[in-house]
Amino acid sequence: MEELQQASASSVQESENWGLGFGSEGEKPTGNTTAAELKKYSAYFCGEGDEKVIYLTFDCGYENGNTEPILDALKKHNAPATFFVVGHFLESAPDIVKRMVADGHTVGNHTYHHPDMSQISDMASFQKEMDEVASLFKEITATELAMYYRPPQGKYSTVNLQMAKELGYSTFFWSLAYVDWNQDDQPSHEEAFKKLTGRIHPGAIVLLHSTSKTNGDIMDELLTKWEEMGYSFRPLSDLTAENRGINDKTDKGSVEEMKRK
Repeated sequence: MEELQQASASSVQESENWGLGFGSEGEKPTGNTTAAELKKYSAYFCGEGDEKVIYLTFDCGYENGNTEPILDALKKHNAPATFFVVGHFLESAPDIVKRMVADGHTVGNHTYHHPDMSQISDMASFQKEMDEVASLFKEITATELAMYYRPPQGKYSTVNLQMAKELGYSTFFWSLAYVDWNQDDQPSHEEAFKKLTGRIHPGAIVLLHSTSKTNGDIMDELLTKWEEMGYSFRPLSDLTAENRGINDKTDKGSVEEMKRK
């Protein structure tokens, strides 16, 4: 995961790192492509409209004791979340994955080995990364993985987005995140709150890491603060429902057609 970068809106590039540009406090950021362009690929980075809604998402690379405090806080606030898991997390923490499902959360696909997916241009290799996560998740929980995908490190390409769509996945980037993944340099309580409350905005897709001790420590207080600011929490399914049946085919054509361009 890279630090958020300043970026202006443009069309989806052939290969990109997801980045954001922030304006005034409380305003939605701009992405390095527009929400309208992303929708062609069933991809999202922020909800539409001005309703004070937050979509909570967590990337789960490995388990180090901080996921359960996060789950405890979410349960206390009745806040739905989506957890994007990799293969190692499924292998090493199956009981926590079962709890995510039991608590009513959504579990999505962060690929099995967490590679730079923008460097994968053939469907077989791309699908293998996705299918291995879905298969192990079903083996553990006896339920189907949600068809939600988050590119590792936010690295993507137009071919990737189209391949994910053709496999039936919706792709989710984010409109708010902070540097919470470095276990040797965790943000302070004050630093976390400054970023996560100062930059919150209507329709925010918030990316947090379940490995973060800071996140585990502050989650109850953070959810309380956001509620005091007038925000409520919704599942990502609200966003996909809005787009269901729309743009069934990207105007850029199939994966093979895109690769020939």
